[in-house]
Amino acid sequence: MAIGRIAVIGAGVMGSGIAAHCANAGVSVLLGDVVAGAAAQAVALMARTDPAPLMHASFARRITPLDLPAGLDRLAEADWIIEAVVERPAVKAALYHQLDAVRRPGSLVSSNTSTIPLETLLAGQSGRFAEDFLITHFFNPPRYMRLLELVSGPHTRAGAVAEVAAFADQRLGKGVVFCRDRPGFIANRIGSFWIQCALNAALDLGLGVEEADAVAGRPMGLPKTGVFGLLDLVGLDLVPQITASLTAALPAADRYREIQRPLPLLDRLIAEGFTGRKGKGGFYRLVAGGDGTGGGAGAGAAGGAPPAVGQGTAKVRQAIDLVSGVYRPLQPVRLESIEAAKGGLRALVEHQDRGGRFARTVLVETLGYAAGLVPEVVDRPEAIDRAMRLGYNWRWGPFELIDRLGPDWLAEALIAAGRPVPPLLACARGRSFYRLAPAAAPEQVFPAVGPVVGPAVGPAVGRPVPEGLGSDGRYAPIAREPGVLLLSDVQRAGPPVRRNGSAALWDVGDGVLCLEFTGKMNALDQETLAMLRTACALIPASGGRWRALVIHNEGENFSVGANLGLAMFAINVAAWPQIEALVADGQDTYRALRSAPFPVVGAPAGMALGGGCELLLHCHAVEAHAETYIGLVEAGVGLLPAWGGSTEMVIRHMTAGDCPGGPMPALSRVFETIGQAKVAKSAFEARELGFLRETDGIVMNRDRVLAAAKARALAMADDPAFRPPPLPEPLHLPGPTAKAAFDLAVASLRAAGKATAHDTVVADHIATVVSGGDTDLLDGLEAADLLALERREFMALVRTPATIDRIGHMLRMGKPLRN
Repeated sequence: MAIGRIAVIGAGVMGSGIAAHCANAGVSVLLGDVVAGAAAQAVALMARTDPAPLMHASFARRITPLDLPAGLDRLAEADWIIEAVVERPAVKAALYHQLDAVRRPGSLVSSNTSTIPLETLLAGQSGRFAEDFLITHFFNPPRYMRLLELVSGPHTRAGAVAEVAAFADQRLGKGVVFCRDRPGFIANRIGSFWIQCALNAALDLGLGVEEADAVAGRPMGLPKTGVFGLLDLVGLDLVPQITASLTAALPAADRYREIQRPLPLLDRLIAEGFTGRKGKGGFYRLVAGGDGTGGGAGAGAAGGAPPAVGQGTAKVRQAIDLVSGVYRPLQPVRLESIEAAKGGLRALVEHQDRGGRFARTVLVETLGYAAGLVPEVVDRPEAIDRAMRLGYNWRWGPFELIDRLGPDWLAEALIAAGRPVPPLLACARGRSFYRLAPAAAPEQVFPAVGPVVGPAVGPAVGRPVPEGLGSDGRYAPIAREPGVLLLSDVQRAGPPVRRNGSAALWDVGDGVLCLEFTGKMNALDQETLAMLRTACALIPASGGRWRALVIHNEGENFSVGANLGLAMFAINVAAWPQIEALVADGQDTYRALRSAPFPVVGAPAGMALGGGCELLLHCHAVEAHAETYIGLVEAGVGLLPAWGGSTEMVIRHMTAGDCPGGPMPALSRVFETIGQAKVAKSAFEARELGFLRETDGIVMNRDRVLAAAKARALAMADDPAFRPPPLPEPLHLPGPTAKAAFDLAVASLRAAGKATAHDTVVADHIATVVSGGDTDLLDGLEAADLLALERREFMALVRTPATIDRIGHMLRMGKPLRN
């Protein structure tokens, strides 16, 4: 059964978020709630929610609000009903009886519960209902968090599991992890344990919240929020709820129950409304600038409510003192262990300062606990690692962290701490959990038990690690679902075809090369451009060995644009000829891509800004991850797009054929997009702004982007009619008349206080390029003429002191200067 319509019951934060993301997937959604008008209000709120739950505002039209129980009969229209109501078994049970009476036979029903066992949910339900029922635990916010934990029961039909898993993977873009029906499943069980360990260790060792977060962040391969910042982000008020639920559900001997302790400070913060970012503050808060002391303005742990922050008042971030409960200015973190962490994870945990002891305590406890969950919760370590990477944004999962420390080291550390060594960890003595297989086979994992892909099955409690597992050295390959191709797998198989300091070329099979950026934040420089030119020469000269090029990487961002640090260095030494040569080099390289006699397909994910956006504009086709944020942001640093981005945007809009009323509507859109440094907040918005074409693909699952791009490239290469796009006919642009209109619009913004002095200067240069310069409608401009305008106006801007100030500020502060 194809899933074509979904119903979500419960219009709270999670329910409405799930409904929005199902709408992102292109299906019709019924959103129901027992509170009259709540569903309609939730849909209306989506347009104002940040981060946005919808990938495009128009997708709200795919959601139909329902008031229940009046609209209950309409649930018969749904192929899949997702329950996201309050976490009370009695409330859910009553709802399930109602659903079973109206739903269509064979339709799927799932609960978004994070703690209630499936066995409990099904108590008293019909056998027919049990066959179609499962747990689908989404993580908040559903659009952005990739993990979906899927739990099936002994009576759940296999078809139901397969249908939901396939839809969640391919349409919702989720990383589906199958787990057994155990309290907290995987991510929240380990994540809650890790948070509690970190809280305990910080208090025991006397660390400040800034110190704990500085260690329990990037040095440990965890999100930069650390633990206290993470609690502020998710909401402190959720901690007692999750703790109570897990404590009640877990066995009496579970280590999580043992490490629980009262946290009076947390209780008082919640009671006074300091619930994190959604409240008045949490472990951190923002207050109006001043002396920054934030001392006790009133009774209570939080020292009173923060003063009101007036318009234009600078905000100061404060942290709470874990002992006194009073807010204070942030303190600089001076821990030698953080510097030692550059030498690896072992160097961090073996350092003897407070930070090193904190890291050792937290990791030894947490990794030992995680190792004990195999095979209770899942059969294989990689499922646990994937859940923590996707659900908690850990850089490495628990077993990957164990390998970085060494399984033997962890076992000895557990013994030294008086903790038992989990059977699986004991079996792994002398080996790692992951290894590279010989002869370019897939990466392998130890132990080789349980299914490679698909749902975990079999009994869940007391299932021993197979006897003799530690002596026979059995590993199993980590298989990928059909349609998944990861560049990291290709990289493990052998060396690249070519490599330099900023890029590499990889053979991804079937005659397709993949160009990967490898610089910091995938910034672009001369070596990146050189590798693009290498690809342009290598493929035609390969005698048919290679037939197409895909541009892709697995970094957090596709590319943040040109390397500003190198540009600033050149500016400081007044190397103006070298800067202009680099601009011309970028233009020539991108035009070579555009005219390449073989298919060039961009495959971005994350941010594709500035030069990264310009590169995509020159590809023959793009297969973009839905969460790709594309934009020409050069105006923010006082520049304009000059690697052909301005030219391509003018060409695209002028040749789109949807611009009645002459060239001005099209050119106005280009001027506004470039001048305001607009960034599309999804691939769907990128289509609307012209960064992507209607013919470009959008892929919901990031793990499928490279495979989709490769398939697109091969289809184009196999098409006898494939030709690189020809250069457009000469464009007829209005020149000074259009520029005058643009200048007038900017002057109005300046008068209204919506544009700064240098904004006006930058806009003037952008207007010159977009309007065509000194031309009129009777003249014909070639693409080369516009490129020359780009270079000229760029070089004029890059010499201005205000632009130089903007570039320096961006490098120092990471945000635009409004000068």
